[in-house]
Amino acid sequence: MLDYARQAERTARLLQLTPGWKRLQQLHPDCDDETTRAILDEAASFSEGVLQPLNTIGDRQGCTVSEGRVHTPKGFADAYRQYAQAGWLGMDVPETFGGQGLPLTLHAACAPLFERGCVALMMAAGSSHAASHLLARAADAETAAEWVPRLVAGEWAATICISEPDAGSDVGRLRTRAERSNGEWRISGQKIWISFGDHDMTERIGHCLLARTGDAPGTRGLSLFLVPDRIDGEPNGITLERIEEKMGLHGSPTCALGFDGARGTLIGEPGRGLPELFAMIELMRLLTACQGLGIASASADIAEAYAAERRQGGPPEAPPVPIAAHPDVRRQLQEIRSRTEVLRSAVLELATIMDLARLEPDPQLRSQLSDLAGWMLPLIKNFGAGAGFDVANAAIQVLGGAGYTKDWPLEQYLRDSRVMTIYEGTTGMQALDFLTRRLWREEGRGLRLFQARARQEIGDLAARHPDKAEEALRTLDALDAFSTRLATLQSDPDTALYQANAYMTAAWHAVTAWMTIRLQQSAGGLSLA
Repeated sequence: MLDYARQAERTARLLQLTPGWKRLQQLHPDCDDETTRAILDEAASFSEGVLQPLNTIGDRQGCTVSEGRVHTPKGFADAYRQYAQAGWLGMDVPETFGGQGLPLTLHAACAPLFERGCVALMMAAGSSHAASHLLARAADAETAAEWVPRLVAGEWAATICISEPDAGSDVGRLRTRAERSNGEWRISGQKIWISFGDHDMTERIGHCLLARTGDAPGTRGLSLFLVPDRIDGEPNGITLERIEEKMGLHGSPTCALGFDGARGTLIGEPGRGLPELFAMIELMRLLTACQGLGIASASADIAEAYAAERRQGGPPEAPPVPIAAHPDVRRQLQEIRSRTEVLRSAVLELATIMDLARLEPDPQLRSQLSDLAGWMLPLIKNFGAGAGFDVANAAIQVLGGAGYTKDWPLEQYLRDSRVMTIYEGTTGMQALDFLTRRLWREEGRGLRLFQARARQEIGDLAARHPDKAEEALRTLDALDAFSTRLATLQSDPDTALYQANAYMTAAWHAVTAWMTIRLQQSAGGLSLA
């Protein structure tokens, strides 16, 4: 019932409908349609054959701690090596560091396939992938040359270390310190909520860590460091304090680590740690949407297959009919599939924008695309994450009592996905950023670009789908009116911030309206049958 090949086909078809993909193919001639489809098909095969068999094992075995080290579920280490050796970990990393130099869009197209296979194991791949990009861009040449190829090869791994017991979303209150001693940086403090902060899958783990290096208050005093768990084969002053007992993602150890004079390498400039780290955070937020999409895709497939096979109801004098024949079940299935494919289309749209913001030769166009990517990222992260949970929940409803049992993977999908709107920036933090940064500080630059693009595409398709186009334009008009109203409330921030979540939701409704029109171009419309 988990149709990986069909998901690859849906993705390939949606790529063809994504305007930015055509432009990317011009800039990346190696990404022709045949090659792209072959990559997607291979990703589907790998996930189904290697990752998916570990999903239930990881959930039920979980991780254990012995002699101060984390031991991952059976098969995780071997699958991680296979994933890296097959080239998936570095597919969009520059070739100079051992990657394949493909567009981020291809990575984002394949990622939901891997996430539906075993989202817990892919937590390790996600942070290492993002760290490889961070280090390739911001580390000194020696550090980048040492670490990035080994991350890509799966020999070493990396984490992101931000949160502390008294500082989660409020990053400016971090207390972990880095002191200069005998020409070296020494880091001391405690970090929590670190996915795969310790494990037995690689030889070495590097922690991308924020620490305070000066007396400046807030985030201005924070610097970014790479802190390895071992140096020259010896422990580096890092202690595993515990792993969390969680609702889901049991195969992904969430660690609390203590740092006692651990040696670290400064990444970027002192006092610029948070801006430097955002190169990693942005990729992980896009990946969170891919996680939600992977789980939503699997859940939608299960619900549709079950509804086609399960027979209940109909005329009493006749054999029972498939429950998919009942209007209310058809409604549920349509809502599930619609939400899943809208998200798939939006993820691909954002990924192409992020690619073109780096690759377009015109600097003005790159700047505009960067503004648009910044505007869309909080939406894709939050509502992509939410779709994983909501679609799994809706699929359980279709299956009824069967979906509530461990005979089906939906209850695990529900548990695994619940945290996704919390990590990498909670819903509330995304909404505040969306209002205060994207609308107020940036004066709505990304919003205006979104409106122009969406209205143009909707207008191009209006003749074929006039009713849906009119409805979509009304949704865009409503977002404009809401934006105008909130733009006038900067002098009354409490009133405005109270509405931040509603404003972000209105923006997602507008993105949904845009993507829904795009999906109508596909044979079968939203069903993408």
